[in-house]
Amino acid sequence: MLINELAKRTGLSVHTIRFYERYGFVKGTRNEAARNNYFHYDEEAVQRLELVADAKSVGFTLQEIAELLDAWYGNTYTKSQKRQIMLGKILVLDARIKELRDMKRQLQKCMEEL
Repeated sequence: MLINELAKRTGLSVHTIRFYERYGFVKGTRNEAARNNYFHYDEEAVQRLELVADAKSVGFTLQEIAELLDAWYGNTYTKSQKRQIMLGKILVLDARIKELRDMKRQLQKCMEEL
């Protein structure tokens, strides 16, 4: 499929897909037989971009997403190691939630003093 179809299937913009492509998250191939110079993408590209979007939505950084992609598609991580990556992010999110709750309490206290 061409990049426009990939964008429709993933809900990402062409610009975002190009950015992720430069970052190494997805790779298109050129059809040497075709006279155009278009990149073509397969189903794995859809899956990879969906994983990127999901990871980004829960707060993973680009570097962490690269590690996730390597874990899922590079077969270099065991199931236990994959779980550790997820657990690490859960712990970071828990800490962030606590921090936000503390900030909220502080604001409420300030409002009460007004």
